[in-house]
Amino acid sequence: MSVIWATRGRTWGFRFLRDGGFADPLPVYEAAFAGIGAGPSAIQRVGATVAVRLPDPYGRRDAAGRSIPHEFVVSAPLAEQVETVEDALRILWPQVADDYDKVWDSEPV
Repeated sequence: MSVIWATRGRTWGFRFLRDGGFADPLPVYEAAFAGIGAGPSAIQRVGATVAVRLPDPYGRRDAAGRSIPHEFVVSAPLAEQVETVEDALRILWPQVADDYDKVWDSEPV
């Protein structure tokens, strides 16, 4: 199982906080999110992979006032459990919440 996680923080732009074990997660991320459309939440299955976007569960916003999205690309077997955005919130968010709490307000790198 691998999880790619991209988000932004209070003062820093989008970056990968989890790379799913890929040296370069960007091609996998782009393929999974291709055609998913805009919006605060979305989900799309591509083969055995699930791409999911969810808004920050605590309603955090960046320094410009924009809401914080969290985008995940999840592979099997965990992907089999993620059918909805609500599933992602219930299953994925607890795995990353503490990590995000530690970095969201950090300085840009």
